[in-house]
Amino acid sequence: MITKEEVIALITKKLPSSQVFVENLKGNDHLQVTVIASEFNGLSLVKQHQLVYSALKEELASEAIHALALKTQTTN
Repeated sequence: MITKEEVIALITKKLPSSQVFVENLKGNDHLQVTVIASEFNGLSLVKQHQLVYSALKEELASEAIHALALKTQTTN
């Protein structure tokens, strides 16, 4: 099981300028995560998502996070 705070910490470690919002959809392993970060500026949506997935790689592999609904956006 992973907490909201742990998810936020992992993402902000990878993307220091980010604002991260986490919502439990079902249990603590089905999450909806919204990330707003200046690091996304100029990147495609796929590249943005890849950055977030790389921050949560171990948690996804171990199924501490079973399902992830991800929304990303840049800061302007």
